[in-house]
Formats: sequence, C-alpha cells, structure tokens
Amino acid sequence: MAHINLLPWRAERRKQRQREFIGQLILSLVAALVFVLLWAIWMNLRIDNQNERNAYLQGEIKQLDDRIAKIKDLEKVRERLLARKQIIEQLQANRSQMVHLFDELVRTIPSSARLAALKQNGDSMSLDGVAQSNASVAEYMRNIEGSPWMGHTDLRKTENSHDSSRMPYAFGLDVALSRPKSDEDGGGAANGQANGQAASGQAAGASAPAAAGAPASSATSAGRQALTDAAKAVVTVSANKPAAPAGKPAPATPAKSATAAGATGAKP
Repeated sequence: MAHINLLPWRAERRKQRQREFIGQLILSLVAALVFVLLWAIWMNLRIDNQNERNAYLQGEIKQLDDRIAKIKDLEKVRERLLARKQIIEQLQANRSQMVHLFDELVRTIPSSARLAALKQNGDSMSLDGVAQSNASVAEYMRNIEGSPWMGHTDLRKTENSHDSSRMPYAFGLDVALSRPKSDEDGGGAANGQANGQAASGQAAGASAPAAAGAPASSATSAGRQALTDAAKAVVTVSANKPAAPAGKPAPATPAKSATAAGATGAKP
C-alpha cells in the first residue's frame, strides 16, 4: 500500500537550507573578523618593530654624526699643526738665510749706491735705494745676480730726482732669493753632526762625576805618603847630623826643607 506524505516538506527543507546558509555565513563572518584582527595585530607588531629599528638607527646615526664632527675638528687641528710644522721646518731651514742675505747685501752694493728700504716676502725681496747714476744701479744688479744667495733681479723703477744731492737716482729692485746647493746638501749632515755631538756631550757628562772622584782620592793618598816620607827624612837627617860646636846653634834648614817638601807633595 503506498504512503503519501501530505505535509509541506519542501517548505521545511527550504527553511533548513536557509538556516544552514545563515549559519555558514555567520561562521564566515566570524572567521573573517578573526583573520582581520590577527592581521591587524601582526601588522601593529611589525610597525612597532620597525619603529624600534628606526629609533635605534637614528641613535646610531646621531652618534656617528657626533663622531664625524669630532673627526672634522681633529682634521682641522691636524691641518693647523701641519701648517705650524711646515712653518717651523721652513724657519729651521732658513734660519741662517737672513744672516747670509745681509752679508751679501753688504758685499754686493757698490760704493756709489745706498739702500733706503728692503722687504722680504717669501722667496722674493724688494730693494729701494738711491744711486749716483744708472750705471751704479746696473753694477748693483750684476753683483746681485752673481751672489749665491740671490738670483734673478728685475728693475722695478729708476727715477732721477734732479736735485743737488750726491745720489739723485732713486731705484727699486725685485730680487728672487735662492739657496746654494752646498748649503742645502750640508743641512742634513750638520744636523746629524750636531745630534752626534750632543749625544757625546751627554755621555761625557755622565762619566765625568765617576772620573772626578779618582784624582781626588789619588791626590789624598799621595799627600799622606809625602808627609810620611818627609817625617822619615827629618828623623834620618837628625840622626846622621854631627853635633854642633858649643856656642853655635844647630841650623834648622834641613827640617824646614823636608817639611816644605812634604807640604808640597801633600797638595793635590
């Protein structure tokens, strides 16, 4: 016998499917919310980590900037010290140049010329003076160019003042300074010799106190020995001397001579 279901089963099935769909939709929404929440937490952690790294890098960069500033200051100090060192070395090398220059100025200037002013600027020197004639100026220029401490000479000016003075011509010269090769080559040898002499002097000074004590002790021993010998000589002379006649005192000359000889030997 056939069974016929007259209940609205299709509507019930439709409602069940709707309930299942709504449940799945709610689960999907919850899963999506959980995923978004986890993603947001993860991103916040990454952002915080990156911020910490940025802060660390900023601190390191600031320290490096401070070090770079100190290095720049040290470089400036180094440049100043090097400049001072170069100036000192240049002065050390040219310490005798002015002496030679003044000597050469005296040697080269003719009797018919006279210097009024001179100025040195590095490796050049300006000379201003007066002369009797242009021939005197030319002679002075030739003498300067023949000097080992001065080189090429340029005539800056020559003027005739047309006065009644003995030297009416005023001149100006620009002189290039130079150094003789023998002086340049001998500078290092001279410094080495000076250092060697200083070292020898220090060694001699150190050994002098020890050597000074030996002569003093030797002189003292010699003085004592001389006194002893003088005393023995006095005793021997007194023993061997014949008796003096009555009424004549015995001379004391040998004793005095022996005493004087002992005192002379005792003197260091």
